[in-house]
Amino acid sequence: MRIFTGLKPLNTDFNSFLRSVWSKRSSGWVFALALAGVTLFSTGCSTSDARQKAQAAGPQRPVSVTVAKVRTQDLPVYVAGLGSVTAFNTANIKSRVDGQIMEVHFREGQFVKQGELLIVIDPRPYQVQLDQMQAQLFKDEATLRDARLNLDRYTALIPSGSIAQQQVDTQKALVDQLDGQVRNDQAQINNVKLQLTYCHITAPFEGRIGLRQVDVGNIVHANDTNAMLVLTQLQPIAVIFTLPEDVLPQVAQRMRSGPLTVEAYSRDDQTKLATGRLLTIDNQIDQSTGTAKLKAVFDNKDNQLWPNQFVNTQLLLETRKNSLVLPTAAILHGPPGTFVYAVKPDNTVEQRNVTVALTQGDTTAISGGLGAGDTVVTSGQDKLQSGSRIEPREESPSAQPGNTGRGAAGTPGS
Repeated sequence: MRIFTGLKPLNTDFNSFLRSVWSKRSSGWVFALALAGVTLFSTGCSTSDARQKAQAAGPQRPVSVTVAKVRTQDLPVYVAGLGSVTAFNTANIKSRVDGQIMEVHFREGQFVKQGELLIVIDPRPYQVQLDQMQAQLFKDEATLRDARLNLDRYTALIPSGSIAQQQVDTQKALVDQLDGQVRNDQAQINNVKLQLTYCHITAPFEGRIGLRQVDVGNIVHANDTNAMLVLTQLQPIAVIFTLPEDVLPQVAQRMRSGPLTVEAYSRDDQTKLATGRLLTIDNQIDQSTGTAKLKAVFDNKDNQLWPNQFVNTQLLLETRKNSLVLPTAAILHGPPGTFVYAVKPDNTVEQRNVTVALTQGDTTAISGGLGAGDTVVTSGQDKLQSGSRIEPREESPSAQPGNTGRGAAGTPGS
């Protein structure tokens, strides 16, 4: 009996062995072992044939990837925080006298200057009081002059003994009393003049007026709880934001060298709203969050910042000169450590270990492993291994390292 007649001549000894096993009608387990050997041999032949077909089909197709150049540039080091805009000054303007509002000299939302007239409360009752106080002063001054003349006469008669010393002393006390009355009249006049000043309400500082709460004809009182209007200073304006306590020593050290720049961004962290300077650091750390408050001031000439607005802040600590930078997307981590896929001149890639010095959002600075002008893969690395052939595509200009202008988060490295 012939078995596997289709096998090649080099397998003749194996076929002879199988025929002898069959002819001797060996036990079932021997025959099963022989069949298993035949199956493994057939599988090996199939795998070898498939590999030969793949090699005959030619090399694998290049992998399409995105690449970017390693560049040398100045890299700003930012620290990110979340903040809230706070008005530099806010005044709830109330009346300090009782009376009727006669004039309103502002519009809602108007920007006013310091000292500008806002509201006039009826001054006539206080003007009447002023006239009365001035008349009383005139009367008391006349009485004082008469008492002084009498005192002078009494004093002149003392050497002749024509008048008792007690009468002179009494006249002198009367002069002092009248002098005190005149001074009291003058103080009351000053008080009424002050009330007249309070009838003319002016802006205590330059700012923007909110929605008014009163109209012409309303009666206001000095003890009213509600303000007539709210004046808010928007130029300049402040932003209070928080930073982790770990970066405070670096911030304090940089502040000694000069003012630090703070940038305010919109809630989505995409639109830059204003640029200002760091004013101060709070005097204590919040133990519940491990953060500290910092205050920055902004000129806000274009009114992009509004009180109680939430903003993302970027505090510029320093600018590292001539740093080697590449897109953060090119950095990979694995058993070899931190590495990138570097592109060789023949459009193949190799793994290259790098040393990361600082990561700022989409940009990473390295201190070793690559040089300026080297090309690295930024997307499609999951399909690559050392020696893979690629079809490179350049990144868009907006995705190039350094074009973001700032970092998104993290404590700066050394």
